[in-house]
Amino acid sequence: MDRLKKWIEPILAENGCRLYDLEWLTNEKPPLLRISIEKLEGAVDLDTCASCSDAIGTFLDEKDWYDKEYNLEVCSPGAERELKNEEQMQNAIGSYVYVKLKNPKQGLDHVFGDLKEVQEESVTIQYKDKTRNKEIEIDRENISLIMTAVKV
Repeated sequence: MDRLKKWIEPILAENGCRLYDLEWLTNEKPPLLRISIEKLEGAVDLDTCASCSDAIGTFLDEKDWYDKEYNLEVCSPGAERELKNEEQMQNAIGSYVYVKLKNPKQGLDHVFGDLKEVQEESVTIQYKDKTRNKEIEIDRENISLIMTAVKV
């Protein structure tokens, strides 16, 4: 997977994108290589996915990296997506997020709000309580799920 990332990231950069997630799903028949991408500026659209897919597919065919049949899927991670690693969390600063807590804090077991800060040990969320803006600092150990969300 590391080798695939090294090959794919420059191709995405040439197309104004970055890698969000890479999955190799061997339980699919044939296996599926799913590449989730984000645009550096703007939203991922179908044309972006198609051009990245063509470029990556051609490159991987030339490398002959997998000698059996497989499917390639290049897609957007979606508006609501789990933040799985440090880079994804840092890139989401300023975004509206949903955080599910393992143990309630300040009477909350979950919170919707803007991701203000990501630190090594915690994250800070600004949220609304009725009409007042409030902030909560959540220890990373207390997060069971953090994901981007759509504000309603």
